[in-house]
Amino acid sequence: MLAAVVVTYRPPQGMLATAVRSVLEGGGVDLLIVVDNGGGAAAEIAAVAGDDARVEVIRSALNRGFGAGANEGIRRALAAGADAVAVLNDDVRVAAGWTVPLLAELSADARVGAVQPKLLFEPAPDDVSGSRARVNSLGVRLDAAGAGIDIGFGEPDDPSDSAARDVGIVTGGAVVFRRAFLDAVGLFDECWFLYYEDVDLSLRGARAGWRLRCVPASVVWHRGSVSTAALGDRTLFLQERNRLRNAARHLGPRSMSSALWLSVRRLRHAPRAVYRQALLHGLATWPGEWWRRLARR
Repeated sequence: MLAAVVVTYRPPQGMLATAVRSVLEGGGVDLLIVVDNGGGAAAEIAAVAGDDARVEVIRSALNRGFGAGANEGIRRALAAGADAVAVLNDDVRVAAGWTVPLLAELSADARVGAVQPKLLFEPAPDDVSGSRARVNSLGVRLDAAGAGIDIGFGEPDDPSDSAARDVGIVTGGAVVFRRAFLDAVGLFDECWFLYYEDVDLSLRGARAGWRLRCVPASVVWHRGSVSTAALGDRTLFLQERNRLRNAARHLGPRSMSSALWLSVRRLRHAPRAVYRQALLHGLATWPGEWWRRLARR
């Protein structure tokens, strides 16, 4: 049984309906759980899902962050007996049959704990140029300063490239987790609120011996950063703070130094107050993360 979890927070009109409709029409999903993380999307969900028995809605009055919302949906999916759980952003549109290559990859090797599709940027509605689609993500890597970088970001899509490959980190924008992986590694750490929860879970899984794979034969279109735009400068704060925290939790001394030095250099640029706050809050997490690492050893 495959369950899908879509986490939404006050989406623009029509965006969530597109995501939900594509999942229902794309095939392969037995249960779709929409987590309305902060309210405001109930009418749109009802309009597109109607009385479809495959759809469940979890509503929260507060925005508890992406990890907390996804976790609530994942727990419901596991309680319903799901063998695998897909986590999707609310600004995606899945291709027909998108689950088939992903589930085949999970079935081929019991050591594969998570698989992600190829994410392409959703073209603008008025784009009639006929130009090639652009890649949003073929997995994630960390640069020298600990920043998460989408592999292939902005490059022209190569439809002939369909070979699955190992990646160090899978994106939380669209990913399918094996139940055994979640049972062994755990769910998203909710301390992040937004950003780097997928990085953290991937690195925890890889450290436990699980393989993570990108399967380009599965395609999902992604608008990107639509819901988070409403957060304003808080988005930048969370990205910077969580980059520092992730460096202390998972990376070596050289990468930690590079991560800190980047944050210091950014104090010269606007918005300085946001960068300063992110640096202070990020450094405040380091003692706890060092203790966590010592305890893990």
